[in-house]
Amino acid sequence: MSAETLQGALAKAYQNNSTMNYNRAGVRVVDETVPLAKSGMRPRIDAVGSASWQTDNTGEIRVGSFGIELAQPIFDGFRTKNNVAGAEARVRAAQAGLRNNELNLLLDATTAYMDVIRARQIAVLRAQNIEFLQEQLRSSRSRFEVGEGTRTDVAQAEAALQIALAQRATAEAQARSAEATYRQIIGENPGSLQMPEPLKSLIPGGLETAYSIAFAEHPALIARAHEVDAASFGVKVDEGALLPQLSATAGVSASAGDRYGVDTDSQSASVGLRLTIPIYQGGQDAAQVRQSKETLGQARINVDVTRDQVRAAVASAWANYFAAIETVRANREALSAARLALSGVIEERDVGQRTTLDVLQGQADVINAQINLLNAQRDVVVASYAIASATGRLTAERLRLPVTLHKPEEHYNAVKDKWSGLRTPDGR
Repeated sequence: MSAETLQGALAKAYQNNSTMNYNRAGVRVVDETVPLAKSGMRPRIDAVGSASWQTDNTGEIRVGSFGIELAQPIFDGFRTKNNVAGAEARVRAAQAGLRNNELNLLLDATTAYMDVIRARQIAVLRAQNIEFLQEQLRSSRSRFEVGEGTRTDVAQAEAALQIALAQRATAEAQARSAEATYRQIIGENPGSLQMPEPLKSLIPGGLETAYSIAFAEHPALIARAHEVDAASFGVKVDEGALLPQLSATAGVSASAGDRYGVDTDSQSASVGLRLTIPIYQGGQDAAQVRQSKETLGQARINVDVTRDQVRAAVASAWANYFAAIETVRANREALSAARLALSGVIEERDVGQRTTLDVLQGQADVINAQINLLNAQRDVVVASYAIASATGRLTAERLRLPVTLHKPEEHYNAVKDKWSGLRTPDGR
């Protein structure tokens, strides 16, 4: 079976991740706030009916009535208009928030993918180290038996082997933990994974360019801007409560009854206007206006908070990426030198110029250099994807993932003008 590529893993996460599907459902919930807001200026029609029976010393009274009542708002202080605008702004904020969730998911999936590769390779190195140390222990015992070594050499080899066994157990546990995280994010257990290349195509030409792209395109900032719009319309909604309210009413009704043996059937119809002018409501409306203005101020501050967070994320990812590249180069050279040193120490030990402890230390240096190189290689890939995420470009569309792209606007367009119907667009 061919190895799973990072592209394939990201595609599976995009399609199957339960948290992402939960967030998509949340956007659909927000979509319904638009038709809810639009209902404020739509007519309301109710059927009303009543029946009563009464008896006293004179006799019985039986009355039943049925009617249809219509209420049509005419003017509501622009509250519905601003409610609709605010709801549309919240929908746009939710859609931008969903794109931000997509950035986070794809970065988390990349991290999980690379963590599995690193953990598995470290476990392999730990196993290979045990084989090397077992051979050193056998060699130490053989030299001790012929008088060329000491009991100390044997004890040192045995101690190093036991430490290596514990390190292998820890490495295997870390590999299983990384695989569990992979399963949580990607949606299935990892098989054979293929080492990917850094995402160079989405790395800007310079740090300042990265800042400019992030400030213009990052969905978290776009979401915050729409939240400011929604809060602004919220102020206007609350101010609308201070304006007059006008509505038209109409109704028809029929009643049938028997009052002490006399029929009292009747029919009636009515049409009218209702005007309400608020004068004083105990300070409630004024407090709501002040509160909504503070909410607007908070939303504007949140834009600055998010911009600072985005800037920090870009700077961190940028520094980590180039530091990791340099660390890979340095660790490759360190590994080459450690291997050469180990080979020389073994040869010198064989002619009595070095001790077993020197060999064990040389092997430890090789293992540490190999693990440091694995960590740096992992960090290069993750940091390259982190730069794309921090600039707002780590999306399924830009990565050209083999998936059907989720388009939240399709659900929104399906429900935004609905007047009735209990079924959701997917048939539930």
